[in-house]
Amino acid sequence: MAADLHCHTKLSDGSVGIEDLISIAQKSGISTIAITDHDCLAGIVRGQIIGKRYGVEIISGVELSAFDYDAGKKVHILCYLADTPNRLEGLCKRTSVARKRAGQIMMLKVAARFPVSTDFIINHATGSTNLFKQHIMHALIDAGYTDEIFGELYYALFSRESETNLLAPVKYPDVKEVIEEVHGAGGIAVLAHPVMYNNTEEIEKYTELGLDGIEVWHPSASDEDIEMLSKICKKQKLLMTGGSDFHGMYGDKAVTLGTCTTPDEHLDKLKSYKAKKKRAERKAQREAEKAKSDNNE
Repeated sequence: MAADLHCHTKLSDGSVGIEDLISIAQKSGISTIAITDHDCLAGIVRGQIIGKRYGVEIISGVELSAFDYDAGKKVHILCYLADTPNRLEGLCKRTSVARKRAGQIMMLKVAARFPVSTDFIINHATGSTNLFKQHIMHALIDAGYTDEIFGELYYALFSRESETNLLAPVKYPDVKEVIEEVHGAGGIAVLAHPVMYNNTEEIEKYTELGLDGIEVWHPSASDEDIEMLSKICKKQKLLMTGGSDFHGMYGDKAVTLGTCTTPDEHLDKLKSYKAKKKRAERKAQREAEKAKSDNNE
């Protein structure tokens, strides 16, 4: 059965509510999804309750923003199946505050450049835990200045290469800290869309930091990328996941739910991963204790 393990809702930068997302999954024949809103855990419990009503399994998840300061690159870490997700609240709140501050600065700059009020822009973020660029662009669509979220105007306002950009910096936590926080919450750390953020060269380093898996199947990955990432996962003994990175109308291109999915074999490995890891750790501990005892005799 199809499992889409990368989906966004209105709680972050998606355009679809939780129940509507689950309804789309059910009608699309997708039996399992993960709601992975950016730095936001608010939809987990509600999603699982609604999922039971629709007969759709909801894997608990969150997409955590990070930065590799050595490589100078953005990194996104998907956290799945955390035992104590509340332990990630501090990390999420810190990132959310930084993003909100940057969003407000960009909103003020847009309101100064276009005849729209800040209230008008904020209204487009209703239901979200933050203010994202998509909300600002949606406001500009409704004001008649463009007819698309990710078009020429978006890149003029929000591309680092644009001389007219209104970007405000956001300081994200280091990728090492994020992976440690995921494990501290009893979660599984998976590198999201490595091709999109050009993170493939750093995978070995992240594996040494404790990375558990890679999002192999993603709209940004070509067949050659998928083959390359699959080989890395097999070599490094990493989990393999897949998801559409669904954002509804707020995506940078048209992507339907289930465009990319996690095969059953790899979904089962994800679900059993922590138990298998604990068994291996207990076995290693027993062997270490036995070796120590033998040395003392």
